[in-house]
Amino acid sequence: MKSAPYFITGTNTGVGKTVLAALLARFLRQSGLNVAAFKPVCSGNRDDARRLADALGGALSLDEINPWHFRAPLAPLLAARREHQRVSLAQMVAHARRLRRSFDWLLIEGAGGLLSPLGEDADARDLIAALRAIPIIVGPNQLGVINHLRLTLAALPPATRAQAIVVLMAPETPDAATRTNAALLAEYFDASRIVGLPWLGSRVHLETALKNARVRRGLGRIIGPILEPAPLLKRFQTLDGDSAEGSEPTEALLKIVRQVKKERRVSL
Repeated sequence: MKSAPYFITGTNTGVGKTVLAALLARFLRQSGLNVAAFKPVCSGNRDDARRLADALGGALSLDEINPWHFRAPLAPLLAARREHQRVSLAQMVAHARRLRRSFDWLLIEGAGGLLSPLGEDADARDLIAALRAIPIIVGPNQLGVINHLRLTLAALPPATRAQAIVVLMAPETPDAATRTNAALLAEYFDASRIVGLPWLGSRVHLETALKNARVRRGLGRIIGPILEPAPLLKRFQTLDGDSAEGSEPTEALLKIVRQVKKERRVSL
C-alpha cells in the first residue's frame, strides 16, 4: 500500500530539514518499510543528499536521490542559471513518480524555505501541490520561530495546511521561548500536529540518535498523523493485531502503528 509523499520543508535554510529527513528515513527502514528519499536540487555541495543516501543504507544511488546539483552556494534557481541549466517542475515531478513506482514511502526534502525557488517555474509549494504531498515544516525552537511558522502555514492552501506537521528542533542553547513556543503555536494550529525534538548535537549520528527515547517518541508522533488518513490504517484501527475484513497489513506497519498509538498517550 503506497502512501502519500511527505515533503520536508522549513522556515529557512539550516533549520534541521536534512537531520529530520535522515532520521525518518532510517526510522522507517529499521521498521522494515520500503522508503526512498529525494532531494531534487543541491547547490554549493551535495552533503544533504549524501546524508540521505547514508540513511537509506544503499537503497538508492546519490544521483537517484539528488539528480540536479550545482556548484554555486546560492538558491538552486540562481545556481542552475550560472551553469546555463534549467530544472522544471515537470522534471522534478517525473523523477518523484519514478521513485514512487519502486518504493511505498517517499520522503522529499526541499531547499531553504517553502517559497525558495527550486527551478524556473517551481518552489516547494508547487511541488507539494503537484505531488499531493503532506508537508512537514521544520523550525528552530527558539525566539522568532512562531512568526516564521505562521507565515509558512499561511502560504499553504487550507486543505494542505490541515495535513501539515510542524516539527520544532531544539537549539543547543535553549531560550525562554523554547519552553513556550509549542503552547503558543497551538493557539493557532492543531496541537496534535506539533512535535518537538531534542538537541542532537552539531554532528548527528543516526544510530545513536535513534536510541534516544525522546527522538523515537517524536518520530512516532510525526508518523502518526501521516498514517492516520491512510486506507491501510483505517482497516486496522483496533491496533491490537486484529485485522479487518480479512486483509493482513505488513507486520512492520502494524509495529509502527501500535507504537504511535502508545506514544500518543505520552506528551513531549
